[in-house]
Amino acid sequence: MLKRSLFALGLATALAACSGSSPSEATAEVTPQQPPLIERSVLFGNPDRFQGRISPDGQWMSFRAPDEGVMNLWLAPKGDINRANVITNDRGRGIPAHFWSLDSQHILYIQDRDGDENWHLYGVELATGDVTNLTPYPGIQAQMVAQSHSQPGVVVVGMNDRDPSWHDLYRVDLATGERTLLAQNPGMASILVDNDLAVRLALGPAEADGQTVFAWQNGQWQPRFTIPAEDMLTTAILGFDQANTGIYMLDSRNRDTAALVHYQLDGGRTQILASATGVDVSGVLFDPRTHKPFAYAEERHRPVWFAIDPDYQKDITQLNRQLAGGASVLAISEDGNYWTVYTDQSDRSPIYKVYDRNTGVLSELFVTNPALEGLPLVKMHGVTIPSRDGLELVSYLTLPQSADPNGDGVADSPSPMVLLVHGGPWARDGFGYSSLVQWLANRGYSVLQVNFRSSTGFGKAFVNAGNKQWGRAMQDDLLDAKAWAVAQGITNEDTVAIMGGSYGGYATLAGLTMTPDAFTCGVDIVGPSNLQTLLDSIPPYWASFRQVFARAIGDPDTEAGRALLKERSPLTYVDDIQRPLLIAQGANDPRVKQAESDQIVQAMKRKGIPVSYVLFPDEGHGFARPENNIAFYAVAEAFLAQCHGGRAEPVGEAFVGSSIEIPHGREFIPGLPK
Repeated sequence: MLKRSLFALGLATALAACSGSSPSEATAEVTPQQPPLIERSVLFGNPDRFQGRISPDGQWMSFRAPDEGVMNLWLAPKGDINRANVITNDRGRGIPAHFWSLDSQHILYIQDRDGDENWHLYGVELATGDVTNLTPYPGIQAQMVAQSHSQPGVVVVGMNDRDPSWHDLYRVDLATGERTLLAQNPGMASILVDNDLAVRLALGPAEADGQTVFAWQNGQWQPRFTIPAEDMLTTAILGFDQANTGIYMLDSRNRDTAALVHYQLDGGRTQILASATGVDVSGVLFDPRTHKPFAYAEERHRPVWFAIDPDYQKDITQLNRQLAGGASVLAISEDGNYWTVYTDQSDRSPIYKVYDRNTGVLSELFVTNPALEGLPLVKMHGVTIPSRDGLELVSYLTLPQSADPNGDGVADSPSPMVLLVHGGPWARDGFGYSSLVQWLANRGYSVLQVNFRSSTGFGKAFVNAGNKQWGRAMQDDLLDAKAWAVAQGITNEDTVAIMGGSYGGYATLAGLTMTPDAFTCGVDIVGPSNLQTLLDSIPPYWASFRQVFARAIGDPDTEAGRALLKERSPLTYVDDIQRPLLIAQGANDPRVKQAESDQIVQAMKRKGIPVSYVLFPDEGHGFARPENNIAFYAVAEAFLAQCHGGRAEPVGEAFVGSSIEIPHGREFIPGLPK
């Protein structure tokens, strides 16, 4: 065990002790077992192209790509990407996401300011090139709600300028930007419109616990049915049927896993259309003309598609046959003939493709990052790990080339491992290419990603098994995964680091405070250190989600709940930290505010416990600018090489163009620019 006294001697000595090597031994040596280092700029820089979309009329394709180093929107005739032209001129953090208006005359995109998540909706008119802020109201957060083929040129948008906690619904004209109020929100989590953009349903709090679905009738919200609290994270309304008399849902009520169902609003008759064993129905594909679902996906280790409508069986068979890894259908043209497909084999650059129903051919649209071609990327492997109480933890293992030369997913020799914990926690890890995973593997680390209890996709019992288990059973799942990896010969007991963002950052802090000798070191990215202050500072527009937090973590409004939050907060155990810690934070993060990182750094400083702290003043909940990602991973790489024995690319010019600040602990990481 690394004793506290080692910290008094300086972090370099302590890090060398925990890694079993001196700092000078962390090298980038290339041998037959050690492939060349992949440059951080290739892994974490902008892709060549990303997020390809075919217009609803099938005539155009759009995508995000760099223009003067910033991700902007580009437009080209379908099938002729060489004629693409840039249609936006952002010079900040770039455009994070875009989609088409159903009239094929506008491209819409969202953007916030420096990561504050106050999203605005913008429209680019293709005929003129004019860009319009469709939600030009200060301090708001806009939510895209719906479009309709019957009303082209119009979108329904939620805006919270009247009350920051609740989004009222507006009809917005894309040509003029003029908005018309459709519904004032009386305290609903969301308000839904049908295929004709008429206000129909809302989700609000139930009288006891859970959520009630209300119908708008005779000028009032009338309760229709209830979603129990245990089903809230596994039940969702997907949309209305063609006649607007029923809705399609993912529904886990009266069952464990979420099934695809059709619910008739008059009478409440429910018909199950598709279900799976052990996993929830995940992706669902709808015919854009009939609004009827025709296929769905099941995802355990990888997604597999199944046809619902026999008319689509041939297409789904063709699609599955031509996809070797993970795949998502992102968009379907209005006539149903062209499907935009994202394909991913984990050990090469993802590729956007177009499936043509007329020919059954899946053709390449573009490769996202051609610079990865020929580089020593490694395959991700799905594994299932048993927890101590009998749960099956669907997980992903990526081995460095040095430990698995033939790439079969079986370690020939142990290597230092990074336990990489996903955020949420109501999310999941999945199969596919990850620049973060490939970076770690290339530096000589095995990478294990675990879908611990509370992860989504595996039924409501699995999700709810994490209630009140932050820092306890959820953390035990990670420790069980570590023990499994040791037993499999993947790593050794004393060569496992922990790293993650958001909830994964919390798990990192919990690992170093609550089990202080379990990990060699930790990298926390925007992780909460104090669960009470986390819940006290959530954004106002998360008010409707507050009961989910209270049920899962602890109720901050009760004495017992506050006691539980304190007990499960890493800050409570800061004195017990024995291993090196790197913390990274975005100054504008609205979810996990900067105070969460500041307070644990200050507590460690008061106790004389070394910690390194990286801050980005122009970022939020995670880092968007490639310059900032490259800078952060240069710091993280030097840190991990020092404490964990892996290889490192010299920091060099990694800070150029970045806003990176290191308020504390720069001296504890060798090789950083002064």
